Amino acid sequence: MPSQRSGLGKGLDALIPGGETTPTGGVTQIAIDAIQRNPRQPRSQFDPKDMEELAASIREHGILQPLILSPGPDGTFTLVAGERRLQAAKLAGLRSVPAILRQVSERELLELALIENIQRAELNPLEEAEAYRQLSEDFGLSHEEIALRVGKSRPAVSNTLRLLHLSPAVKQALIEGYARAKENDHDLPEGESAAFCLSEGHARALLGLAGHTAQDAALKTILTHRLNVRQTEELVKKMSGQKAPSPPPKTTPPEVTALEERLRASLGTKVTLRHGRKGGTVTIHYYSDEELDTLLERLL
Repeated sequence: MPSQRSGLGKGLDALIPGGETTPTGGVTQIAIDAIQRNPRQPRSQFDPKDMEELAASIREHGILQPLILSPGPDGTFTLVAGERRLQAAKLAGLRSVPAILRQVSERELLELALIENIQRAELNPLEEAEAYRQLSEDFGLSHEEIALRVGKSRPAVSNTLRLLHLSPAVKQALIEGYARAKENDHDLPEGESAAFCLSEGHARALLGLAGHTAQDAALKTILTHRLNVRQTEELVKKMSGQKAPSPPPKTTPPEVTALEERLRASLGTKVTLRHGRKGGTVTIHYYSDEELDTLLERLL
């Protein structure tokens, strides 16, 4: 299997028991018809273009990296790792594939498939969230335990799980946006602009709206006006009735305060000085006709 990326937690080699292998102790050929898809595979979508390219490579060079299979009692095998290779092998017309056999539990089927996809950055955010949900609800793992297994931080796991609370329309837009973002990674034809993509950042902001109806309304505004994540956060605040924070009050420079004090002492009344780079104003306050007469005598 591929070497573990830095900071990824346990890699595939570390999670798969190393003792029990094939009867010959190495790689064996297994008929494709005898292989069942991993029922815990979190990935549900494959890019047709990528699959055709991989199939073409397999036709020319064969499968260079064996699949990992778990043998069953009825002569069938459950795929543990290598979903893309298996699907591409079918496209390439192969009847058998090289494989290494390992005995793994049902939970390990999910863990290993999840880690393999994360290593290759192939899961969209909702597929990743659903896999975390299975580990949490079906196998009782805490968010901290999931994070350790997949090499993510606990907050990252928790925040990804929250995406499951989005409305169906927002989820679909997120899936489509993820696919477009991958397409935009390739060079675009000259004069063609990148398609707008609803990102995970947009989706996280929309979680600030309690109901699906509000989320769907905000989604229409985002798509119509191509709002960025920051603008989406401001939209959510407005829709949820949150007021924008007031700007901090301006502080008077100490030299201006000193001049105000000198004028007050000289004139015997309140004086306000507004000073700027291109001038300013001096406001002299009086509180009776007598005070006005006194000020006029001093100033005129």
